[in-house]
Amino acid sequence: MAKVINELSLTKELIKIPSVTPIDGGAIALVARHLKSLGFKCTMLEFKDKNTPTIKNLYARIGKTSPNFCFAGHTDVVPAGNIKAWDVGPFSGVVKNGKIYGRGTSDMKGGIACFIAAVSEFLNDKKKFKGSISFIITGDEESVAINGTKKVVDYLKKKKEKIDFCLVGEPSNRKVMGQMMKIGRRGSITTYVTLSGTQGHVAYPHEACNPSTPLIKILDKLKSMVLDKGNANFQPSNLEITKMATDSNADNVIPSTASATFNIRFNNKHSYASLKKKISSVTQSIANKYKCKANIEYSETGVAFITKPGKTIQLMSKVIKQITNKTPVLSTTGGTSDARFIKDIAPCVEFGLVGNTMHKVNECVAVSDLKKLKKIYYKILESYFH
Repeated sequence: MAKVINELSLTKELIKIPSVTPIDGGAIALVARHLKSLGFKCTMLEFKDKNTPTIKNLYARIGKTSPNFCFAGHTDVVPAGNIKAWDVGPFSGVVKNGKIYGRGTSDMKGGIACFIAAVSEFLNDKKKFKGSISFIITGDEESVAINGTKKVVDYLKKKKEKIDFCLVGEPSNRKVMGQMMKIGRRGSITTYVTLSGTQGHVAYPHEACNPSTPLIKILDKLKSMVLDKGNANFQPSNLEITKMATDSNADNVIPSTASATFNIRFNNKHSYASLKKKISSVTQSIANKYKCKANIEYSETGVAFITKPGKTIQLMSKVIKQITNKTPVLSTTGGTSDARFIKDIAPCVEFGLVGNTMHKVNECVAVSDLKKLKKIYYKILESYFH
């Protein structure tokens, strides 16, 4: 009998590694060790940019023929926060009252453990299946995501490695298992605006040029815009202001600069270029009116995309309904994920654990949900390779 891996035991192993982004701590090596024991060929991929730490990633595959079904996820986690506020150690993997606690249990070390446990059972039961199974595991999802999946995808393109479908194990359910499957995501653009005026005394405003005034008007106009009303697949795009500041520390001094940061989560009615053009037009027009100089910088962290429901998504929905007694809603809500990179080489969806405690103190998942998810992944493989 081939090796069968237990999802709870592996979740505990992973949680005990404090792989707070960008630190790996041996998490990728642990995943590779388990996959090698199942017969996977593992390729360790390390990437580094100037002023960024080296990030460890993994591409693993068993089988040489098509179709290639891929599981994707990340071992890096966000910081634990106030450790004293945790009921248990954030890297202890303690099981209490039917739940396993620790940073990354839901986002998404528990999902990775369920991937591997399901594959181990599948390989034990189906020793001669037609096709391949692969894994993309990154250590750079929770941070800037420069040296993780994005570069793994570039590597796979160069190697002409074909993936026929990818399942990203992000915690897609908010409250209960089976609630939601993500078939796409909105795009994200962050804008950094700095207006330069002339410093002066608040009692003599005519001798100064206050950049705060046009900045407020710019933000008000942009925030008041109805970008769109959404569509059948996406909710309306929204702009949220996240930071505002001036360079003055005195209450009686008109600042020389005023800055703001805001983010737009946009649907497929917009593009990075179209939003950049709109923002620049409003900003420059108002800044010129008030005789201020505007400096605008942009950061694109994702484009809007959708995977059209087809045969594989239908079989996944059927399996989820079979095990959870719920038909998952096909959604594009939420933030960004590494699916935004993988969609360039393969159709992909997200389905994982319940994520209502992710990034919070006392992050946890029900042990019963780990078992359900492992079973769902197993049945998906069984149906896909039938």
